[in-house]
Amino acid sequence: MLKAGMIIAERYEVLGKIGTGGMADVYKAKDHKLNRFVAVKVLKPEFREDKTFIRKFRSEAQAAAGLTHPNIVNVFDVGDDEGVYYIVMELIEGITLKEYIAKKGKLSIKEATSIAIQVSMGLEAAHNHGIVHRDVKPQNIIISTDGKVKVTDFGIARAASSNTISSNVMGSVHYSSPEQVRGGYSDEKSDIYSLGITLYEMVTGKVPFDGDTTVAIAIKHLQEEMVPPSVYTENLPYSLEQIIFKCTQKSVGRRYERMEDVIADLKHSLIDPQGDFVKHSDVDTDAKTVVISDEELGEIKHTQKNRSSQRKPEVAQLEEEEYETDYDDGDDDEEYQRRRAASRARKNKKRRSQSRILTILGFLVGAVVLAAVIFFVVKKTGLFDKKEENGQVQQVEDNKDAMVTVPDIVGKTEEEAKALMDGLQIGTQMVGEEASSQEKGRISSQDIPAGTQVEAYTTLRYYISKGQEEVTIPSTEGQTEVTIPSTEGQTAYAVQKSLEEKGLSINVQKEYSEDDGTDYPVVEPGYVIAIFPEEGTVVKAGDTITMTVSRGLDRGDSALVPDVVGKTEEEAVTLFGKWMDIQITREQSTDVPEGQVISQSLTADEAADPDEPVSLVISSGNQEPEAETPESSQTEGTSSAAQQQAAANGEIWKCTQSLNTPQGYNGGVLRLELIQDNAGVSQATTVSDGKALTFPYKLDITGVPGVGEGTLCVYEMINGEYQQLGSYPLTFEKAQ
Repeated sequence: MLKAGMIIAERYEVLGKIGTGGMADVYKAKDHKLNRFVAVKVLKPEFREDKTFIRKFRSEAQAAAGLTHPNIVNVFDVGDDEGVYYIVMELIEGITLKEYIAKKGKLSIKEATSIAIQVSMGLEAAHNHGIVHRDVKPQNIIISTDGKVKVTDFGIARAASSNTISSNVMGSVHYSSPEQVRGGYSDEKSDIYSLGITLYEMVTGKVPFDGDTTVAIAIKHLQEEMVPPSVYTENLPYSLEQIIFKCTQKSVGRRYERMEDVIADLKHSLIDPQGDFVKHSDVDTDAKTVVISDEELGEIKHTQKNRSSQRKPEVAQLEEEEYETDYDDGDDDEEYQRRRAASRARKNKKRRSQSRILTILGFLVGAVVLAAVIFFVVKKTGLFDKKEENGQVQQVEDNKDAMVTVPDIVGKTEEEAKALMDGLQIGTQMVGEEASSQEKGRISSQDIPAGTQVEAYTTLRYYISKGQEEVTIPSTEGQTEVTIPSTEGQTAYAVQKSLEEKGLSINVQKEYSEDDGTDYPVVEPGYVIAIFPEEGTVVKAGDTITMTVSRGLDRGDSALVPDVVGKTEEEAVTLFGKWMDIQITREQSTDVPEGQVISQSLTADEAADPDEPVSLVISSGNQEPEAETPESSQTEGTSSAAQQQAAANGEIWKCTQSLNTPQGYNGGVLRLELIQDNAGVSQATTVSDGKALTFPYKLDITGVPGVGEGTLCVYEMINGEYQQLGSYPLTFEKAQ
């Protein structure tokens, strides 16, 4: 075990241990060359003596270092320092998927599917580089504080051999493919199997195969059929269950061929949860060995002995002539030549006869194939699909690729909507209820805006209104309970934002940290020393939480000013952790991306008093910054035009509500656009643009004065273009 303060490779300073596994320990470290925090994975001593393992470890880790993908924990460096073998990786603030499942019991269908898609995309990128993970499990999947899903430990599992079994094998065997537990060859399809087991655990909260020993679990992977996940999870979509089944087939040949196919079906399941589109293969390339009984073996032997007696006479005769000797001691040379010529003639006659038969069969097969080809071509061209209409022959069109206009069903009953959809070749599905200005029982929203052109047989999903949501004056009793989360490994900034999103008020106090004995602080500047009430305590929304933040070691009234220009707000606040008072203002900028620092009041790399306040200017992107309010950091603003119009009229109309994760959202940047009817003219206002939001998302926007309704359209950046995910009705009220 490494101690805090140790330097690896004259570059990486160990700050503290943050985790451990079967093969390695993980430490938080600071890269002094690039001035950033990293995670360093160091092999345990028992693995350092196996030269074969070390060689494989190096090659595989170097291969993994070539991977760069948003859903992969990037590897920066690999090497050894006086027998300490290490891998330097991206430091991710968050928890493992295993911990996340343990906290929630089981995940929602949308959340599980979204995580599975992100994991699959990371695995796909690795497979495209010829790297197989071989140890896909929730413990190796990290969910960051900003909601990103990343897969770690690429290329390490392959280095493990039969003589390097870790203490963590019990956790891994739950997710191992049948070919892996047999000790056979494993490839990309082994990762697909493990992903299916992981997805099973996400939606059910448990693994499909469990036991007291690793051997017992391994045997179940080989022999037993899993309990369908729908047994443990009601209303599990049919398509998602079929995806799990196909991923976890014991026969390699019956699984998905590529991760690309898994991703396509997972995305399809979000659009068509109950669809029967998952295609299962009937080909079993890993068929079981059939054991022949003694009785069957006797029949086979008997058949072999009597085979010659069952042959046709002419065949038997030919075979006898074929194998009879050409030599006869009583014959002279002339007789020998005559008999040889006769034998050859019989053989040639037989061959010619067989050749003629084969020729005739070849003509027959060719004729059948030609007829089939002609029929297929004629069928495809539609010559068989013509019908008489108005005295003219017209070809029947294939409507498979036809486009259909989506109707407006908002405000209608389900019966009225079905009548309107009759004959439009569009499917419908009710996905839930929501509070709305629409009358209770009527359709409140639809996921595809009216007037949109879609392919035939697209499914249109809608919500049913529960009526106007009743608002009551909040009280101190019966408020939503909140459990204080763990702050380990998280910045104070991230902890504060997380708690404020849960409805808690945060009282931030700053104090210097104790020395760990090596002239380093026990807690790094900008990180949480303590929180009160402590972690795990259940409090009520609205309660005040006191958070003590580290200022590092007390070095007097002089500290080196960090350079934070161009960094994110969280990074800047954390780097200025030693400073007592950090003041933040926001300015519109077309040059600096939203959320990054434009300027700082103190000159970088110079000494300054950390007790003096420091000002940071943060970019608000292309939008003008909102007037600062206590909630300004948690809510989105509306365009300046709407605000100016509201101010001119002496009134403000606002809408505040929580926005759930849109269907089909893949975690990319979003654009939120408000559409309102102002004096008969449709007015569009950009609410947010180019940001990846965390859902559920608190929406607090200002609309056109006097206009009580509007529609929020949500778009996601996909392949360089914004594509609409859905629309939501909004209700605006005059602010008092």
